Amino acid sequence: MGSWLVERRLSKVGFRLKTLRSELAVVDEQLLYLGEDADDQAIRAMVAETASSSFEARSAQGNLANMTKHRAKVVEEIAELEERQDQLLDQLID
Repeated sequence: MGSWLVERRLSKVGFRLKTLRSELAVVDEQLLYLGEDADDQAIRAMVAETASSSFEARSAQGNLANMTKHRAKVVEEIAELEERQDQLLDQLID
């Protein structure tokens, strides 16, 4: 494979990695907020013992779970791209 093609692919992978790392930083910040919110809602639900407070607590916990899943997917994609980047670098050297 031509080195220009490998370099082009490396560039695309590098750009995507940069984008995903930025997204991961945002997701981590959101997880902190969502975790605190889920804890607060759970406490309110225990104290209030109303249907609406229980619903809000479940909703907050669901939001936290969804963001945790999203974070795992982002981390997985970063790992895959780093592996791809290593492969491309190996091709460039050979």
